[in-house]
Amino acid sequence: MGGKTKRTFKVSLMLMLSLSFALAGCGGNNNNGNSSSAGEGDKSGNAATQTAGSDAGSDKVKPFEVSVFIGAAGQQPTPDNKIYKKIKEETGATFNMEFLAGDINQKLGVMIAGQDYPDLITGNAKLVTAGAYIPLEDLIEEHAPNLKAHYADYWNMMKDPSDGHIYVLPNYGVYNGKVNSSYYSGPAFWVQKAVLKEFGYPKIKTLDEYFDLIAKYKEKYPTIDGSPTIGFEILNYDWKNWGLFNPPQHLIGHPNDGGVVVNDGVAEIFADKDYAKKYYQKLNEVNERGLLDKETFVQNSDQYLAKLSSGTVLGMFDQHWNFGTAEDALTTQGKIERTYVGLPLVYDTATKDYYRDRPVLNLNNGFGISINAKDPVKIIKLLETLISEDWQKTLAWGIEGEDYYLNEEGRFMRTQEQRDQATDATWQLANKAKSMFEYLPKIEGSYSDGNATGPAEQPEEYQAGLKPYDKEFLDAYGFQTYVDFFSEPPQNPVYYPAWSIDLIDGSDAKIANTKLNELSTKFLPQAILAKPADFDKVWNDYTSEIGKVNIKAYEDRINELIKWRIDNWSK
Repeated sequence: MGGKTKRTFKVSLMLMLSLSFALAGCGGNNNNGNSSSAGEGDKSGNAATQTAGSDAGSDKVKPFEVSVFIGAAGQQPTPDNKIYKKIKEETGATFNMEFLAGDINQKLGVMIAGQDYPDLITGNAKLVTAGAYIPLEDLIEEHAPNLKAHYADYWNMMKDPSDGHIYVLPNYGVYNGKVNSSYYSGPAFWVQKAVLKEFGYPKIKTLDEYFDLIAKYKEKYPTIDGSPTIGFEILNYDWKNWGLFNPPQHLIGHPNDGGVVVNDGVAEIFADKDYAKKYYQKLNEVNERGLLDKETFVQNSDQYLAKLSSGTVLGMFDQHWNFGTAEDALTTQGKIERTYVGLPLVYDTATKDYYRDRPVLNLNNGFGISINAKDPVKIIKLLETLISEDWQKTLAWGIEGEDYYLNEEGRFMRTQEQRDQATDATWQLANKAKSMFEYLPKIEGSYSDGNATGPAEQPEEYQAGLKPYDKEFLDAYGFQTYVDFFSEPPQNPVYYPAWSIDLIDGSDAKIANTKLNELSTKFLPQAILAKPADFDKVWNDYTSEIGKVNIKAYEDRINELIKWRIDNWSK
């Protein structure tokens, strides 16, 4: 989106706005621990913008509660969580958070039927269609100059194609300064580091090589820490169905566009294509070889993560951000060799991998303010405060002197003790505002002082934090980071990604997509678990049923919006 000059201007604008509106009182002063009061004028004598929890003409912070629904499973922070405590002290805000328990569609259906919405809700197209969110552009224009500057390059992209309003503030994809790439969060075929080390650090490129290696390791080590070794897991639960659905597009050298492959700006489904059949037939063979977990299609997300956390699962297809808690658990247990390496597998070596993409705006997620919010102005001011650099540093890095320190060059670094704490799930509940920060607007890339916007992206911190095992592992491959396993991504197509296109609830496109997902969820496990001699019959039944679905309506909607994005986002 915008070139280097445009990004630099945006960062400068944000900083000037922060100074002129005196948000330091909300951001805190991490250098000495003595924060000025929220609402206090800046040092030059200019009046400060009124912060969320203070009254006009007063520097007193008044407490207020924001009810929040987060559309994913999670844990409540401890009552004495230091970051939430700091937010309350300096802005007045406390968060009454509800996490998803059960099926997201059922939960949203109940919400919509009763018009029972909390103040803040994580983004969801169903809620946009139901009119659950208020438009945000006027609120931002009037009360949130920092947020307006933050999203300046992305403003048109955020507008709903149906009415031109902005309903949700994307939580990821807005980059400033240098984009650091020490950590890969996207999709891949993952394998335990121990498997690659065991066989001399081979360079695995194809699907066949991958499963052959897993088979060799499982045969050699039928148990891990006394439990049966699991060769391969598949996550297919609720909306997290990419573990079952998405691999075929990557195996032929395409990026993640959801349920379609896009060639020359034209999208088509791939579920019924021969290259998809090739993958599921391979999984059928994998199952016949005893490599597939017998419970893989009857477990929920928590059970899947528990298995990964045990260290017994050798491989899976997943997105890295989705199983970070499992890797944290393995690290806490000292099982570094059981953490994972992402491999960008393809069917044949003539195909270039395209798993890693350039940062994109996460249009499907973030926070929206509901129509039931009692004081939208106060909430937008709170979000305005939390996007300031000082608060972003606190939310991403923690408290200076407690969670990180500045070295002589002014670079953010952590001690080994601080690194170990940061991966401990129990410690996080008391010392990080992880649940809220995940969905809040955030600065990514670099701060104005050049430090990366997160420990995982800070190059020297990443290198210093590597365990001896990881240093040895990367040296064996001649790599600096685990990102180096992937090819450099090309420029994103203007429309990208197609998965973020809203199909509109109740439309023919949405009905067709839902039916296609239902058929895939029903038939693909049957095909994978069938006797090899029966695979073709199940596959033919599957594709025959797809033929009865109005796939054209689905593809037409995707292609209509691809064209719309190209026409509107290219400006």
